[in-house]
Amino acid sequence: MMETAKGSFMKQPLLPMPRRGALRVLAAGAASLSLPSFAAWPDKPIKIIVTFPPGGASDIVARVMAEQLAHKLGQGVVVDNRPGAGGSVGGSVVTQAAPDGYTLMLSNSTPISIGPFALEKQPYDPVEGFTHIALIGSAPCVVMANPKSGLKTMADLEAFAKRSGRLDFGSGGPASIGHIYGELIKNALGLNMVHVPYRGGAPMTTDLIAGVVPVGIDVLTAFVPYFKSGQLVPLAVTSANRSPLVPDVPSIVEAGHRRLVLDNFFGLSGPPKMPADIVARLNTACNEILAQADIRKKMNELGITEQPASPATFTAFVKEQVAQLAPTVKAAGVRL
Repeated sequence: MMETAKGSFMKQPLLPMPRRGALRVLAAGAASLSLPSFAAWPDKPIKIIVTFPPGGASDIVARVMAEQLAHKLGQGVVVDNRPGAGGSVGGSVVTQAAPDGYTLMLSNSTPISIGPFALEKQPYDPVEGFTHIALIGSAPCVVMANPKSGLKTMADLEAFAKRSGRLDFGSGGPASIGHIYGELIKNALGLNMVHVPYRGGAPMTTDLIAGVVPVGIDVLTAFVPYFKSGQLVPLAVTSANRSPLVPDVPSIVEAGHRRLVLDNFFGLSGPPKMPADIVARLNTACNEILAQADIRKKMNELGITEQPASPATFTAFVKEQVAQLAPTVKAAGVRL
């Protein structure tokens, strides 16, 4: 159309577009329609929520992965510590976030398989309430004893509990992974085991060394020096296989209790219904990071065995662990 001096419009014939130009326009339109949703992703920093305070294993793993992901994705990746309520504070932030790949969580057993079931009102579904993107690895717990207790094996522990009618065990606190594992042993073996909660692993360790409690259960990593010094005796690690950190300590399977296998996992999860292409890109990046020799060494030093896996495999792993631990948390009446 062409505007005249009086403001009226006069129709103008449309000129035919050259065939080659028309094809270019059609091709450009088709390309824009087929672009994956991560074509412009990420175009701003990504946040990884950690459900524990700074300094612990989860925090260290998150910072290692954040640094490497920043190189892979070409964007900053920051760690945001949101502890509280058995990991459910941070978990709630993530499950309610936009599923755009900019808010993720360093997930593990506490905010996924334990914490939500220890609250009066379950804040989220640990399977459907997240997109489980990549399994990073796992670290076993260890069942350990004061040397003066005379306990050296899981068989000794079982015999002592049955003979005395009661066995106290310490953990880093209510609803901690050590607490729930003790409840698993109690239920599976039919023992009268009484939980002695502490405000963290450090005070539990002090009392365990002093003999205030005969047995303690916690994530393996921090206790290796005490085993080497003879201050504590490891009875078994809770994984299916021995840990490279303590190769002389039998696995719980070797101790005759295959149904008591428990891996305290570390993974990367996000809000529900994340786009499949962003999930695939993050999963590939994580698996490539875990293939690096220096990263594997860092993980192993933390007692973590790297376990790269597809999102589907990771999700299946989460479902299995929730099915294993949630009933135990509820039956034990654990409350946070």
